[in-house]
Amino acid sequence: MPLKTLKKETAETLTLEWILHVKNYRLTLNKNFCVGCEICSLACPKEAIKLEKLPKSTNGKAQHAKVDINLEKCNFCGICDVMCPFGAIKVTVNNEHVLNVIEKESFPQLIRDVQINSANCAPECVDCEKACPLNLIKISYIKPDGRFVEDLKSLTTLEREWLRVDVNVDKEHCPCCRICEFKCPKGLIHVRKIFYGRMKINPEKCPEGCKDCLDVCPISGALYLSEADKKVHVNELFCVYCGACKAICPVNGALELKRTRIMHAPVRSGAWNKALERLTSPLETSKELKAKSSQKAVDVVERRLKWKEVVV
Repeated sequence: MPLKTLKKETAETLTLEWILHVKNYRLTLNKNFCVGCEICSLACPKEAIKLEKLPKSTNGKAQHAKVDINLEKCNFCGICDVMCPFGAIKVTVNNEHVLNVIEKESFPQLIRDVQINSANCAPECVDCEKACPLNLIKISYIKPDGRFVEDLKSLTTLEREWLRVDVNVDKEHCPCCRICEFKCPKGLIHVRKIFYGRMKINPEKCPEGCKDCLDVCPISGALYLSEADKKVHVNELFCVYCGACKAICPVNGALELKRTRIMHAPVRSGAWNKALERLTSPLETSKELKAKSSQKAVDVVERRLKWKEVVV
């Protein structure tokens, strides 16, 4: 049992701590990155994380749900840290970012697959940087001697040709919405989503004039207001299926969200299977387990064939 427990909340962070004899467990929720989605609350095996709807702001816009964590239920396992698509939660042990569920292989790492061929980027192009809805892309220019260039206008055409373009993506906080991929004029960016699924808005159930989901959606372009019917619609090309919209929707059934696949590193774990069922559905969990079983059978056959080749 911890010698002391602490819970502190500021405008910027929510911090929980366990203070033991030789270890200090700390969970920090960074509100600047948190979008009030439902991923952490669904993934938490202790049901320690709850979402709270907030009243609308003074300008009449909906605010994203507030995330609260029960200190009495939390055991600092780090599952919320692993699963947050926006990298808003961090769990540390003695100030080191240590995730026991990863080290014990009871939970997988999410795959944030963002590939950029920056060698072919034009020095004057900053389309991906401007397009990123979360400002997670930064472009810098480097001279052959290693010095950074701050003002491209000061360079000659010849000097620009020798520049190396560095496209830096903050993958820790990137939910892989793919907007940068579609905005790149040369097709030099390829992104695989973390979460796949289906999202549907039933306009007939939406209250007149309501656009709460649009107000809180962290990915500009994933939801949009139609000029035809003045209702909010979804663009699934960019939806990250985080559930921030679902968490604040005022009408049950107006918004339907279903996750069908999560990109993650290989793992065999009952804890992950239970979390997967909460995040997707029993059916989708069954599909993943069957796929793993099929792959295992293939691996066994391949090993036997290799063994026979060695014997022969």
